[in-house]
Amino acid sequence: MGTFYRLTTTAGLQAALGTLSPATTLGFVPTMGALHGGHAALIQRARQECDVVVVSIFVNPLQFGPQEDLERYPRALEADTALCQQLGVDLLFVPSVAELYPAGMESLTVVEPPRELTERLCGRSRPGHFRGVATIVLKLLHLVQPDRAYFGQKDAQQLAIIRRCVADLNLDVEIIGCPIVRDADGLALSSRNQYLSAGDRATALALSQSLEAATAAFRQGCFAASDLLEQVHHHLRQFPQLRLDYAELVHPQTLVPLERIETVGLLAIAGWVGQTRLIDNCLLDRRLPILAVDGPAGAGKSTVTRLAAQALGLQYLDTGAMYRAVTWWCLANNIDLRDEPAVVEAIAHCQLRLESSDPPQPTRVWINDREVSQAIRSLEVTQRVSQIAALRGVRRLMVQQQRAIGANGGIAAEGRDIGTHVFPEAGLKIFLTASPEERAQRRWQELQQQGQCDLSYEELLAQITARDTADQQRTYAPFRKAADAIEVCTDNLGIDEVVSKIVHLYRSRFPQP
Repeated sequence: MGTFYRLTTTAGLQAALGTLSPATTLGFVPTMGALHGGHAALIQRARQECDVVVVSIFVNPLQFGPQEDLERYPRALEADTALCQQLGVDLLFVPSVAELYPAGMESLTVVEPPRELTERLCGRSRPGHFRGVATIVLKLLHLVQPDRAYFGQKDAQQLAIIRRCVADLNLDVEIIGCPIVRDADGLALSSRNQYLSAGDRATALALSQSLEAATAAFRQGCFAASDLLEQVHHHLRQFPQLRLDYAELVHPQTLVPLERIETVGLLAIAGWVGQTRLIDNCLLDRRLPILAVDGPAGAGKSTVTRLAAQALGLQYLDTGAMYRAVTWWCLANNIDLRDEPAVVEAIAHCQLRLESSDPPQPTRVWINDREVSQAIRSLEVTQRVSQIAALRGVRRLMVQQQRAIGANGGIAAEGRDIGTHVFPEAGLKIFLTASPEERAQRRWQELQQQGQCDLSYEELLAQITARDTADQQRTYAPFRKAADAIEVCTDNLGIDEVVSKIVHLYRSRFPQP
């Protein structure tokens, strides 16, 4: 935007948001202020992934119980404002209670999340807390209407509840969970940490230390909840001054208690240190990490990712073939590609099946039980696939299918928004690139070998350049390099060299037990 605004009214917020173009990607970080490194990490993530970043600061009375610390909750508005400016925030929204709840809170319309999510873990000792959280977060999401909203994994129960509310109410926003940020001694950052004396802080470290003990056991093959929780309790018995609220192993999305980790579990803990209640958690994941390979058209993503998947024992997910398939379907059924509702409606009824068993060969693809493996690689499909892929509704449908395939991990996926949008939590992100000239030359040679090349090298170069521009400027999930991706330029590398480099990076990061 170019100008930093600190706004206190919904009218001012909406006026500022009204100046944005429809193509603007909007990121939102809701907070209660007293900002620390954890909040900074959320803001930095939003800044990396979005054109405009909005941060809210609001100490929400609805989520505090009668005996909780509403009045003494830390407030540091001037320091928070300075930090937001330093981190490149565009809009800081700091409303009063009267501004957000003008009719008072006694007869307020509230959001009631599912009881199975709110009555476990923190919900047992904080009745009504998550009703207040859900109400204010959904109210803020409605006011800001961001493309992405960022929440910390430390508040894992809150994150699960917000994701469920957004899904149940069909809100058009991506909820992004970000890793816990810790001090050098391991204590999870929290605005309430400033309540702790030096002695209290030493006691508080028992929380993260007990999780570390359980994590070490998990890495040695301990997957039973009883054994993992015994690791936690064994460590905490050394700190009788810490009053444990709970320690539980649950599914991170449903919060259903687990007896054993088959795929992933959330080990969550809460306790009192003096008068301060602290929470912490860790994710224990048995799934093979996801390999995400992004890059522009013609960089060699499909071939390289397919071969890397075979070498690493991962399932290859050819997302490009998925978009080609639905593009072919629309062309075959004479659907006007400029008619977005018709295109999305047609694709919503498509059932895709992919098979990638032979790495040297292209992925076999079926759409509604019809094999289209060769048809989707025609020049007509190649020329039109970006037009289809740029449609927000189409991408949403494809992302849903891709995430379902990757839910259990162990996949290698390639595309132009895999690491930034589809699998933002992928274990290893590669940005595979090559100059436009190199990519055009490769494509021209490929088409010549197939006997399909009616275009000159110069025409292919112009097409590739135009496709890059379209991918970068699309309004939904625009093409960009993920901040944590490792760039690999393939201009002077053979296929085997590129594959070897990616396999080495994956195995170095995730050594096999």
